[in-house]
Amino acid sequence: MNILIIDDEVNLRRSLAFTLRQAGFDCVEAQNGHVGCKLAKKESPDIILLDVRMPGMSGLDVLERLNGDLPDTPVIMMSAFDDTQDAVNAMKMGAADYLSKPFDIDELILLIKETNANRLLKSEVQYLRERYTQEATFIGNSSLIKTLRECLERISSSNIKTVLLLGETGVGKAVVARDLHVRGSGRESPFVEINCATLPENQIEAELFGAERGAIPGIISKRRGLVEIADGGTLFLDEIGEMPLNVQSKLLAFLETRSYRPLGIVREHHADVRVIAATNGNLEEAVENGSFRQDLYFRLKVMPIEIPPLREREKDIGLLSLHFAKKFSRDASCCSIEFSSAVREIFYTYNWPGNVRELKNLIERLTILYPGQKIIEEQLPSEMRNLSRKKPHTIEESLISIERGLVQDALIKCRGKKGLAAERLGISRHALKRRMQKLELS
Repeated sequence: MNILIIDDEVNLRRSLAFTLRQAGFDCVEAQNGHVGCKLAKKESPDIILLDVRMPGMSGLDVLERLNGDLPDTPVIMMSAFDDTQDAVNAMKMGAADYLSKPFDIDELILLIKETNANRLLKSEVQYLRERYTQEATFIGNSSLIKTLRECLERISSSNIKTVLLLGETGVGKAVVARDLHVRGSGRESPFVEINCATLPENQIEAELFGAERGAIPGIISKRRGLVEIADGGTLFLDEIGEMPLNVQSKLLAFLETRSYRPLGIVREHHADVRVIAATNGNLEEAVENGSFRQDLYFRLKVMPIEIPPLREREKDIGLLSLHFAKKFSRDASCCSIEFSSAVREIFYTYNWPGNVRELKNLIERLTILYPGQKIIEEQLPSEMRNLSRKKPHTIEESLISIERGLVQDALIKCRGKKGLAAERLGISRHALKRRMQKLELS
């Protein structure tokens, strides 16, 4: 751990640096605020120890500068003066902590370790949030996906609190739900997901709305419900059609009033939550056969979103294949797989009953089995290999397939740079654009 000490008191600064080095830390010293700011930018320390009262540039002035230059670096303020106002001002300005001199060195070392642990935790949270945000993006350039993306943008900027996602298994309902959360005003609040088909019927209500200890068998301590945890953010209810009828009525009451009562508790609770429900079944049929409440169905259907299956998004298959190939090669620390023209053609003609999830799982399996290789037809599952033998092609279809494969291969190898791809193909840039329009490639 690298620590920067900014203090105008020479003896204290040197003594503190010596002691911290003995404890295993690396230390850099600065005798005033101006030098400290320069060293902070140069050394990028993990933690800064900063004296409050210094001649020239005060500690609070230095803290303000550091907030702009190194906003993620925690600063522990130190002062020989027991001034409460200085402490309050420092904490308001974002100081990690405040110590009055003289202080116990063991307490300081413990505080440094705790502060560093918090710094690492914040860094991890930021990394996971950025990665989560990237993975939440719904990938595709087809007209269907462009329309869907515009719809999500309008919903996320609105005050609509209830959304119903419809679509086959594997189309990406969870990804759309996360995308809506990331785009919305509650993106900094929790995104909480529950699959209504995975929990026993007698536990779903407690899981959603919470329960007092002993309210139902198996609850041995007070349990916070997911609605409470998701307050200010998003609650994603997957497989909503599997929710028991008694819980459906309580969910309907919550959607109408934003109020609920945990099991075993009389007092009402409130939560401001965007509820996104999803199903791959037919809720209208469920209403007709009595397994789903009609009033809840109409309440959820205020904003229905139909997510198209992959077979209707042929233009997106190549883009998704490349995205997953890059993702899994990064995860496995290996070279990305490529696809032969025959394999790409099979991808375009295959029906994809498992939709995007099936494609994703296939690319992950191929990356593990054949890292860095160009995938050929023989390496695909049997149902895909058999498809290419069953489906005859006309001469025109075969020529279009070959041309699409050549253009895609050139674009992938040139990382989407059309000028380089055109040069590789031996045609002009304008000719390449015309061919891409003809082949519906973007």
